[in-house]
Amino acid sequence: MFIPFPASYARAAWRALLTASCCVGAHAQPPTPAPEAPALPTVTVTDTEPGSPTVPSVARQREAIEQTAGSVGFIDNATLLDRYQANLHDVLQDAPGVVTQNRYGQELRLSIRGSGIARGYHVRGIELLQDGIPTNLADGSGDLYEIDPMGLRTTEIYKGGNALGLGASTLGGAINFITPTAYTAIAPNIVQVSGGSFGSVQTSGQVSRVAGDLDWLANLTASHADGWRAHETGNYGQFNGNLGYRLGPSAETRFYLGVYATNQLLPGTLSLADALGDPRKAGAGVVAQNQARDMRVQRLANRTSVALGGGRLDVNSWLIHTDMFHPIFQVLTTNGDTWGVAPRYARAWQAGSHRNEMTLGARVFGGSYEAQRFVNQGGAAGAPTLDARQKALNVEAYLENRTFVTPRLAFVAGVKALRHDRDYINHGVRPGNPDAATDRVTYSGLNPKIGLLWEPREHVQVFANLTRSQDVPDFTDLTQTFGATSRFVPLASQRAWTAEIGTRGQHGLLRWDATYYRSRVRGEMLQYTLDPTVPATTFNADRTLHQGIELGASLTLARNLAAENAGDRLELSQMWNWSDFRFQGDPQHGDNAIPGLPRHVLRTALSYTRADGFYVTPTLDWVPGGAWVDYANTTKTPGYALLGLKFGATLRDGLSFYVDLRNLTNRRYVADFAPVLNAAAAPVNTFYPGLGRSIHAGMRYQF
Repeated sequence: MFIPFPASYARAAWRALLTASCCVGAHAQPPTPAPEAPALPTVTVTDTEPGSPTVPSVARQREAIEQTAGSVGFIDNATLLDRYQANLHDVLQDAPGVVTQNRYGQELRLSIRGSGIARGYHVRGIELLQDGIPTNLADGSGDLYEIDPMGLRTTEIYKGGNALGLGASTLGGAINFITPTAYTAIAPNIVQVSGGSFGSVQTSGQVSRVAGDLDWLANLTASHADGWRAHETGNYGQFNGNLGYRLGPSAETRFYLGVYATNQLLPGTLSLADALGDPRKAGAGVVAQNQARDMRVQRLANRTSVALGGGRLDVNSWLIHTDMFHPIFQVLTTNGDTWGVAPRYARAWQAGSHRNEMTLGARVFGGSYEAQRFVNQGGAAGAPTLDARQKALNVEAYLENRTFVTPRLAFVAGVKALRHDRDYINHGVRPGNPDAATDRVTYSGLNPKIGLLWEPREHVQVFANLTRSQDVPDFTDLTQTFGATSRFVPLASQRAWTAEIGTRGQHGLLRWDATYYRSRVRGEMLQYTLDPTVPATTFNADRTLHQGIELGASLTLARNLAAENAGDRLELSQMWNWSDFRFQGDPQHGDNAIPGLPRHVLRTALSYTRADGFYVTPTLDWVPGGAWVDYANTTKTPGYALLGLKFGATLRDGLSFYVDLRNLTNRRYVADFAPVLNAAAAPVNTFYPGLGRSIHAGMRYQF
C-alpha cells in the first residue's frame, strides 16, 4: 500500500533547487507576458526566446500550429501563471471545443467533440502527450495526474483528425503539453506559492541554466488540498526536468525525466438530490472502503533532432513505469511499463512554382502490465480475486503532405495505417475468476485525410477537411466486471468520418476562431453505470452522430482609458461550445441524445489590464440547459451560471500577486456524472457536485 508523498523528499528537492539557483549565474530575464484573453488563447507574441532544435521558440510553435488546415488551439502558459491552477481545467477552460468538468482533486472529464462522452472516469478518445511523447498507457487509456499545470510552457490542441501530424487518429484528437527548457523559460528562477479555500496549498519552483552546449531545467510542484467534499484529501508531488546538449549547429539531443506521486482520496458520487442539497458529503460506502487512487509514475524520455536531407529528423523514445494502488469496489493494482520509439521526418521544398511540405512518421510502442484485484478490507488488500497480465503492442505509420496550389491556397492530404494487438492473460483466481484463460484481439485500419487551407487576406484563414478516425478499446473496455467475475469482451474499434469547416484570424480589434464539425460514427464505445462503485459496462453502438460549433472571440472595447498612451485596455472575450450528440435509428434508443455533456457551454470574461501589470477580470460560466443523464432521455441535470472575479498586479520587477474568486454566489450545481440507462426507472448515485464558493491567492517571484 502506498504512503503519502514524504515531506522529507519535498524538502530535499526544494533545497536542491534553491542551491542550484544561488550557485549558478543567471542569464537575462525576458519580460513577463501580460495576462491572456480567456476565450481565444491564440494571440500575437514577440519571439523573446531563441528556442533550440528539439524545442522551438514559443513564437515558432504558434506559427507552426496555425498553419494547420483545421481546428487547433494554442495556449502560452506563461499567461496563466497569475491565476490559480488547481488542475488542467484551469489550463483548458478557455479553449474553444474543449470541454472540461471537475470531478475531484486533479480528476476531471476531458472531452473534445464528444470523445469519451459516456465514460465517468479518466480519459478516452484523446491522445495526451508531453513534449510530443505520449503519456497514455499503451492500450490508449490515460489520466491527467502526471501533467503539472505549473510546469508547462505551452499547450497545443489538435482537434479530431488535425492531430495526424503527431501520429494520432482518435475522434478527439490530441493535446500536447510542452514543458519549458532553459531556452524557452520565462526566467532563470521562478518561485510560486498559493493557497486558499478547502485547505489548498500549492508551491512550485523552477530553475534553468545554459552553459555552453549544455542546458538544463528542473521544476518541482507540491500540492495539498483537504477538498470541498468529505474524503477528498489529495497530495501531489510532480517533478519535471530536462537536459539538452547541442551536437552541432542544427542537431541536439534532450533527455526528459519525470517523477510523479499521487495520493488522492475519492469522495464518490451522490444522488441528484444530495448533489444539490448536501453536496459536501461523501458517497455511500467510500469512507468504509477508504476508496483512493494512489500512484507512483517515473518517466524517462529522449528526443534527438538533426538536420537531414534538407529537412529535420526527430526521434522520440520513452520508458514509463506505472505503479497504482486503487481501492474502490475491490482493490485494483497495476504495475507495469510502457515503452516506445517514434521517428518523424519533416521537409519543405519547392516543386516548380509550388511550395510543398511533407511530414512522414512512424510509432512503435507497447506495454505490459500486471493487473490484480483483491477484496477491499477497509482500503487494504484482502483475498485475491483476479490475477492477470495485460499486453499491448502498437505499430503505426503516417504521412501528411501540404501543397500550395497558390501562395494563399494549400491542399492537404494524409493517411495513417495502424495495427494494435491486445493480449489478456487471466491466470485464474478463486472464487471470482477460477479458470485460467488467454484472449487476444487485433485491430487494424487505414485512416485518410484531405483538406484545404485558404488565406484570403493577411491574418485571416479559412479551412475545411474530411478525416477518418479510429478509436481502439482499452483494457478497461475489454475486461468488464459482471458480479464478482471479470470477463474479456472483444469489442470492435470505433470508426468515424468527420467533416469540418472553419475560420480563424484577426481584423482590427476583433479576433476569432470558429469551426463547425459533423462526425458520422460507427461502433461508438459507450458506457452505462448500474452500480456507482463498479466500472461501467462498455458496448458498441450502431450509428451515432456528433456535430457542434466551437467558437472563441475577443474584442478590444477600448484602449488608453486612464490617459493618452497609458497602455491600458478593456477586452471582452467569449467562448461557446454547442454539442449535439445522438443515436441514429438505434433499435433501443431511437434518435435519443447521448448522455454525458451539456448542449451549450459558454464562458464570458471582461478584462481590464494596465501596462504596469495590474488587471481585473470578472467571469461568467454558463451552462443554460444541463445535460441528459440517461440513454432514455428522462432526466437532465439543472443548468447553472457561475460568477467569478480575479485580479492581480506586479508589485515590483519579478514579484507579482493574484486573487482568484470563484462561484461568488455559492451556486449548487452538478459538475459531472456517469451516464445510466434509465434514471427514472432506476436512479443511482452517479453525480459529482460542483465546487462551492472559493477564494485563492498566490504570489510569484521570478529572477
